[in-house]
Formats: sequence, structure tokens, C-alpha cells
Amino acid sequence: MTTSEDLYARARSLMPGGVNSPVRAFGSVGGTPRFIVSAKGPRVTDADGREYVDLVCSWGPALLGHAVPEVLAAVHAAVDRGLSFGASTPDEAALAELVVGRVPAVERLRMVSTGTEATMTAIRLARGFTGRDLVVKFAGCYHGHVDGLLAAAGSGVATLALPGSAGVTAATAAETLVLPYNDLDAVEAAFAELGSRIAAVITEAAPANMGVVTPAEGFNAGLRRITAENGALLIIDEVLTGFRVGSAGYWGLTGQAEGWAPDLFTFGKVIGGGMPVAALGGRAEVMDFLAPLGPVYQAGTLSGNPVAMAAGVATLTLATPDVYAHIDARSAELSAAVSEALAAEGVDHSIQRAGNLFSVAFGTSERGVHNYADAQAQEAFRYGPFFHSMLDSGVYLPPSVFEAWFLSAAHDDAAMARIIDALPAAAKAAASATPAG
Repeated sequence: MTTSEDLYARARSLMPGGVNSPVRAFGSVGGTPRFIVSAKGPRVTDADGREYVDLVCSWGPALLGHAVPEVLAAVHAAVDRGLSFGASTPDEAALAELVVGRVPAVERLRMVSTGTEATMTAIRLARGFTGRDLVVKFAGCYHGHVDGLLAAAGSGVATLALPGSAGVTAATAAETLVLPYNDLDAVEAAFAELGSRIAAVITEAAPANMGVVTPAEGFNAGLRRITAENGALLIIDEVLTGFRVGSAGYWGLTGQAEGWAPDLFTFGKVIGGGMPVAALGGRAEVMDFLAPLGPVYQAGTLSGNPVAMAAGVATLTLATPDVYAHIDARSAELSAAVSEALAAEGVDHSIQRAGNLFSVAFGTSERGVHNYADAQAQEAFRYGPFFHSMLDSGVYLPPSVFEAWFLSAAHDDAAMARIIDALPAAAKAAASATPAG
């Protein structure tokens, strides 16, 4: 057995599925998960000593690359001062100032520890502010494991949702409407029937949990218009895209120029630079409904943890325009190389893009992927062989076709060459794949 196999067997005897987050189990690609023991720059090393060029980047936070000396120095200095105080610290305001400086639509910010906590609080705040109960979300968008957002679509446009996970009650799911993504007509219809009961619409700024899906032109702006007309709030979830696709997230690439802003944002991942940090922010009028100023209660012992704040401050300070330009260029280079390799083997595909995030969808060249139904209809069976060929060549891809690919400022020429050299064999593996395996 390899060391990873031995570790996985041990983990499975102690933890459900041997993991603490489901996608790590390699369930959709098969094989043994790699147990990572160290990372540096654009590479990770597993417990067997094998090194991989990393295109997961901790699912986004490693914007600058792994083990960045300046970030580590800031964290080490914070650790030397103590791990947790249960009190306010200077870096909380320092990180908040960096966020507000990048995203001017954020007037107030509340730090929490996870993206799920951020979206959960945003939903509670929207309900408290509006006095309404229903929330609209879109099929295929993921907002953490909040009960009401783990809901499955009902049978009609304005049909209340069904539980999308065991343990989610029908009553909780019934407070959510699940609509098709990129379909403003469906949103209009839902508000026409139930608008007086809808507290908020929540959407990923650009979905990246059904593979990457580009919002149709005017879709997010249309959500802003519809919610404003009906007295509901708009929550833009930038847990994944925030500070990754640009200095002001996906809203900064689109909504800011278009002249609209949501009522609330949720942030995570990059904001903590690899430490567990998330946040919600937005209009002061809405945010001030949070305790201790307002009636909506939220608290967290580790919210604003000083070590995590230090990592976030260092990361956002180092995330300069040059960093984003580098990642944008590498993303364009790699996505073009992936498409070229697949085309050379006759593999039907499309490259799905939102800023510097992209993913590959197999069997979708004719129409692309615009919503969850399109994502589900792709030839997902081709991804497992593609993934394992890349892994065997020393490239660590996201272990699911429904995830975005992440690059970092540390992906240099040598790292890119290793990825690109591995693509022809992986394309052949995808071409020869069959639905049966």
C-alpha cells in the first residue's frame, strides 16, 4: 500500500468517508485521495513524497501560491502574540478597511469563520430586515451547507422547494424557492406570485460549483432591478470569486461598471489567505440590523481570530494588480492549451469561464453550459480518466468535473510547462472513456 492508501484506510475507520469535506474523497473520479503534507509556491507534496503542480489552490485561497514568506511571517508573528483572545483586535479593522477599499459597495463588514456561516447570517439578516420569510436561490449554486439552501427544485417555477439533503426538514426547505439559473423570466414569475413574501434572492456572483457558469448578460443586474422593485434584498455570494477574479471580485468586473450593487455580499477563501475567515458586508442600513446594534443575533468565539486576521491582511495587501494580471494571463494560456489538446483528440467540450476561473465541460460544444441542467447533461464520465492521467503526470486537478480550476501568482513557466506537457495524454484518456468506466 502507498502511504496515502494507508492513511485513507485509517481515516475511514475514524471519520465518515475518511474525510472532513466530501469532495476530498475522490468519489466522482475514483481512486485513493492524496494526503497532502506540504505545499510551496505552485506545488503540493503528498505523504508518499510525490510532488504535483496544484490547480486546486486550497479551493481558491492560495491566490499568491502556497507558503508565501510574507504571509507566513505575519502568521508567525501573530502566533507569537497568542492564538485567540475572545476580544477585539487591531487587525479586524485593518482587514475590514482593505475589503471596503476594494469593494466600495460594502459600508459595514462582519467577520465570521466560514463561508457557510457568512451565507447563513446573510439570510437571517435579510429576513430580519425585511420581515419576510422566503428566499430565492438557483439550482446548481452552492452557498454552503445551510439547511434552507440545501434545497431541491420543486415541480414549478414558484413551487416551494423540497429537502436537498437528509436532515433538512420539509418545513425548512419550503422557505426556499429554487429557480433555474440565468432565467430572469422565472424570477419575474416567482415575484409575481410570491413577491410580498420574498426576503431575498441569493446567487453566486458567477457560479463555480456546477463547473463555472458565466452569468448571462444583464442577469445579475436584472436580479438587482427585480429585488429593488419588490422590496427584497439581493445577496451576492462571492465566497469563491471574491478577491480571486479581481481586486473587487466578480462584482468589480461587472456590476461596478454597470452601476448597480447588491444589498449584501458574502466573502470567504481568499479573504483569509488559507486561514478560516469569511465575512458578510453591505449597506450600513442593513448591516446595522446585526447585534449589538440591531435585533438580528450572530456571534462567534473565533470570529476575527487574530492569527486568521493577520493572514488575511497580508494576503490582500500582497494581492496587487500585477498579481491579478499574472493569473489572468496564465488562466488564458492554460484554458487555451486544454481546449487545443482535447480538440486534437476529437473530444467535444466547452471551456466555461468567469474572469480567471474556468472549467471544462465535456460534450457541450454546441450550446455550452448556462444552468444546472446543462451541467448535469454533460459527458461527465470523461473527467475521471482525464483527471487520473493528469495526476499520474504530476498535476493535481480538482477531483470533480463540477469544480473550477485555480491558478496562482506562483504558477511560473516551469509549472505551466508541466501542466501543458501532461495534457495530450489526458486528452487521449478522455477520448477513450466510456460511460461504463
